[in-house]
Amino acid sequence: MGSSGKDAASRGFASGEFVRAAPSPGGTVVSAVGYRRQGHSTALHRGLPSPYLTLIFSLDGPVVTDRTPSEAKGPDAECAGIVVGGLHQSPSYVVQPERETGIQLAVHPLAARALLGLPAAELAGPLVVEGADVLGRVAADVRERLRALDSWQDRFALLNSYLARRTAAAERTGAVRPEVAEAWSWLARHRGAGTLRGLSAHVALSERRLSAVFRAETGVTPKQAARLMRFQHAKTAAVRAVAAGTRPDLAGIAADCGYYDHSHLVRDFRQYTGASPTAWLVEECRNIQAGAYGGGEDLRA
Repeated sequence: MGSSGKDAASRGFASGEFVRAAPSPGGTVVSAVGYRRQGHSTALHRGLPSPYLTLIFSLDGPVVTDRTPSEAKGPDAECAGIVVGGLHQSPSYVVQPERETGIQLAVHPLAARALLGLPAAELAGPLVVEGADVLGRVAADVRERLRALDSWQDRFALLNSYLARRTAAAERTGAVRPEVAEAWSWLARHRGAGTLRGLSAHVALSERRLSAVFRAETGVTPKQAARLMRFQHAKTAAVRAVAAGTRPDLAGIAADCGYYDHSHLVRDFRQYTGASPTAWLVEECRNIQAGAYGGGEDLRA
């Protein structure tokens, strides 16, 4: 995750901004986005499933989220100042207050052991986990130091240093099985469009055995990971079209991203966003134009 001025770019809109930093060279952090938003009425934002773990350092109040809109607005909603989230198959709903500031990271799931000290599968059950419970008291201290800084460049530099130290010094909970690492790389190279039979043959494990060890590491099956990757590519293509001021060719995107047809793309959008592609893009248009998505993260092997 780069921390120099030329490695980060920002776009402002009204009373908000999104600042994107370069990913870390080792691929542990796939993307890092700083955000600041204020002066808007309280709203609900959809947090979408992706092939990456989520790590958020909120620099204002805690992040309030849950699995449904009513639960997110209710008294028992999940709240965390540092959010750690695993791989999921449905959207979360996040309360957006009038003012919010923070840094959101997309973390490679196979880096969870090194960065978090546990396999990504252990994050698959709960919607989110309080990051201080996973990362320890030092993470809470880092959050306070981030809150005291004024520039995004300084914040990214501090966070990059902290994550690098943690990765270097972390107590390992065992290595990722080479078959799982190779399976993830194969799925990423095929953009989520390969078959389980082809993947199984590639890593020399039966389909059942591969699914078991893959899920034990990541929390999802190879088929579920492939769908998340395919959806990520499709969403990125649609976002880029909207950011460029053009209407997305959803049928063309479906074909390019390995979907059987347009209806299968719509099915995945409904599962992962709770809305049709067109409805979700209309809902997110302002954030897209403001640079919140930045063209989408690249899938890393």
